[in-house]
Amino acid sequence: MTFNMTRRYLVGATMLAAAAFAAPVLAQDKPVLKFSAVFSEQDIRAEMTKMLAADIKNDFTLEPYYGGNLFKQGTELVAIQRGNLQMGNIAPQDISKQIPEWSVLTSAYLFRDAAHLSAFFNSDVGAEFKKMAEDRLGIHILGPTYFGARQIGLKPEKKITTPQDMAGIKLRMPGGDAWQFLGEALGANPVPVAYAEVYTALQTGAIDGQDNPLPNVKNMKFYEVMSQIIMTSHLIGYDLLVISNEVWNEMAPEEQQAFQAAADKAMKFSEEKHVAQEKALVEEFKAAGLQIYEPDIEAFRKFAQEKYVNSELAKSWPEGILEKVAGL
Repeated sequence: MTFNMTRRYLVGATMLAAAAFAAPVLAQDKPVLKFSAVFSEQDIRAEMTKMLAADIKNDFTLEPYYGGNLFKQGTELVAIQRGNLQMGNIAPQDISKQIPEWSVLTSAYLFRDAAHLSAFFNSDVGAEFKKMAEDRLGIHILGPTYFGARQIGLKPEKKITTPQDMAGIKLRMPGGDAWQFLGEALGANPVPVAYAEVYTALQTGAIDGQDNPLPNVKNMKFYEVMSQIIMTSHLIGYDLLVISNEVWNEMAPEEQQAFQAAADKAMKFSEEKHVAQEKALVEEFKAAGLQIYEPDIEAFRKFAQEKYVNSELAKSWPEGILEKVAGL
């Protein structure tokens, strides 16, 4: 009797121990997707990421890293290509460094607004650009992550109606040839200044203005050292939510469909929240005493597009691409 009880106890204990060890093994079978982004955890897009993580949790563990803490800004694409990262929020400018044709998607006045941006990436011509990235870079693009239209903010009270009015204006632009070219395409004198130094540069007069989406102007308090915001909407700010081909191609078709649906839901949430925030900030900045107005947009668009079309960048653009995007 004692022997039987002991044997039963040992068998039961062994089964319990096996079950205890099995649980972690099963948990480890769920793939971990490391995700890198330069935006902070307080950003709307971090909410987007958390929404996506919740919707795919039965099949994947999304492990986000914010603020460029895992990979520095601009290095995420290479990290994915080397197999060190599974997902990222990638700037189109980084893609254009490897695929010159993509530079058109970073040019001024290509997209009208967030809705137009989404329409492009859901179109046949958008599919062609996504296929380029898939074939040449080894990434699958889930879609664009909109973060606001870039507007010109100035400290001087000079009224700006056309690009000619921007002559002599020292406009801070991010570093890099593409960004400096954008400043020229707005008629300004572009000056490279680090993002963290823009407030002081405006305050001291080292620059006359900066260009950023309104949420950035709010977060960095640039409005405190500006007198006006010219609503040029010259560049629709967006990055791209991407996943490595290796991970994507291992999914069954129904898994890909569910994953894409979860990404679409999260990206739409982020887009709508950014658009609402932009509208609210216009009123907030007006209440703070800033002059906010729209210039001659058509004059700015024509000036900028002529600059781009006559540049070296445009030599790599697919024929008729501007007309195709405009027609969406």
